[in-house]
Amino acid sequence: MTESLLLMGFVILICILLNRFLEKIPVPSLLIFIALGMLFGENGLFRISFDDYAGVDAICSVCLVFIMFYGGFGTNLRAARPVLAPSVLLSTLGVAGTAGAVAVFAHWALGLPWLQCFLVGAVISSTDAASVFNILRSKNLALKYHTDSLLELESGSNDPMSYMLTTVAIALLSGQSLSIPLLLAQQLMVGIACGLAMGWLAVKLLHQQLLPSQQSHTIFLIAVMLLSYALPSALGGNGYLSVYLCGIWIGNAHLPQKKYLVYFFDVLTHVAQVLIFFLLGLLVTPAQLPSVIFPALLLMLFLTLAARPLVSLVLLAPFGAKKEQITLVAWSGLRGAASIVFAIAAVLSGVETTYNLFNLVFCMVLLSISIQGTLLPAVAKKLSMLDPTTDIRHTFNDYQEDSDIHFIKLHVDAQHPWCGQNLSQLRLPSDLLVAMIVRRDQVVVPNGDTQLEAGDLLVLAARSFEDREHLALSELVVENGHRFANQALSQIPQAHDHRVILVKRGIDTIIPTGNTVIKPGDILVTAQTVKKEAS
Repeated sequence: MTESLLLMGFVILICILLNRFLEKIPVPSLLIFIALGMLFGENGLFRISFDDYAGVDAICSVCLVFIMFYGGFGTNLRAARPVLAPSVLLSTLGVAGTAGAVAVFAHWALGLPWLQCFLVGAVISSTDAASVFNILRSKNLALKYHTDSLLELESGSNDPMSYMLTTVAIALLSGQSLSIPLLLAQQLMVGIACGLAMGWLAVKLLHQQLLPSQQSHTIFLIAVMLLSYALPSALGGNGYLSVYLCGIWIGNAHLPQKKYLVYFFDVLTHVAQVLIFFLLGLLVTPAQLPSVIFPALLLMLFLTLAARPLVSLVLLAPFGAKKEQITLVAWSGLRGAASIVFAIAAVLSGVETTYNLFNLVFCMVLLSISIQGTLLPAVAKKLSMLDPTTDIRHTFNDYQEDSDIHFIKLHVDAQHPWCGQNLSQLRLPSDLLVAMIVRRDQVVVPNGDTQLEAGDLLVLAARSFEDREHLALSELVVENGHRFANQALSQIPQAHDHRVILVKRGIDTIIPTGNTVIKPGDILVTAQTVKKEAS
């Protein structure tokens, strides 16, 4: 337990420290985490012997639940509505068509039995939400014709179909007698019903304001997310489909402070992605990969250059998609963590395969992320599919669902310069509004003729500041004994890129000058410019 926590903490720390560096390299950052896992593995520098397939399957399955929920929660349906139909077709018929095409090719090129070919095709048939989201956001790839929304919606929703096909393939290879149409219908109907019901119930409860604080909303949604996966799974339904639909329902409902919920799940999902790819890299034994590298390369070339383009053409052409868009969608079919997790589930089921399925799929995913993922920005640029007039964040709920208005309070006493004046006389900036006045336990909705009185509590609305890439605001509390205490601001050394711009003293806000004396208890607001790193 101690060693596991030590390793996990060390890896997460490395990932956080490398984050700014990873954003600048052309290789998808998730690929680095696989390499990091392999570095720690038994053929790496640290030679950690690790072959706990069951443990990795359990951890990665939970991480996939977080990723699937956030995939739905962060998807803006209004932005995705123009491409909703083709996205659904790609995530259902597209997955089935890809699985079938890969199965036929594997049987013809590798001579594998049909059921094994079907299992390989089913496992590798879905595109990876984590990889697609990561590349689109980190490279700021806003694409024409709503292609970014299409890719996000498809990659976020196609794992359930791949999971169902994998379940069918495992059952057939295990010799179980089953009705495939009945199994698929049960998976779909139970998954859809539970996902929508849990999403509706969660929004209803949140609107009832039964939870004591904003922080409890986050814990509540984590509980809803886990239940939306576990409940349909226990009833024989598709848990991944359920948790995805639950996320969509909640994410596209009107919720207070939704932006901060998205930020939380964004961080949580990023950690889940890192953990999945690191564990998969740690689990693999690189010395065993050469035995599957040729079939993996053969299957990946067919999947990338034939199966995916054919499926994209057949499903997108009827919607009038341009050839550039179809080509980019075809190239964007990245394979990732879900495929490897499904392969682990097949290995744990005990089905026998000619090639080690985990190693085979691992190599295919590695090739897909390293080649397709690395070249995706260049391919988008070559096809003139980049849209400089929009922002990739438009496709996510955290960009425009919540207003960026924050409220601040201001007490007016008898000595305050505003006391006795009408609001119209204050000459406030147009983007600063007195939204409400609390006066002797009464709430006054003000207008320009409202006169301010001693004892009034003003609630002002203004746009909040968010840290930019090269500018950040921070606070410093000056306590008794602090080296700044009882000194004039002019006596405090300040770097040219680090300035005190505001002093908060009790209920007062002071715009400082060089003669302002800093007192114990003051809160200094500093603006710091961040130097742009050389690229």
